[in-house]
Amino acid sequence: MKPEDELCLCFHVSLRKVQNFCRIEKPRRASQLSECGGAGTGCGWCRPFLQRIFDNQQQSDAEPIPDSKQYQQSRAAYIRDKKEREQ
Repeated sequence: MKPEDELCLCFHVSLRKVQNFCRIEKPRRASQLSECGGAGTGCGWCRPFLQRIFDNQQQSDAEPIPDSKQYQQSRAAYIRDKKEREQ
């Protein structure tokens, strides 16, 4: 995933914005990343990725974020599954 790609597709928050937020604000918990443009408060798809970014700030060997296309495809499947569960 490139820094300019959107991490939170609901609120159009880029990966770069979240990373800069972590670097500058130094959140103590991953849930505080929601203060960055509302990231993670929409459909919930990006929450695991926000956790990864937070973990990356805490340690250097955390799992990487997937590329942009794979990320968007996985989110589409997540939304479909979520709608099916709600019915």
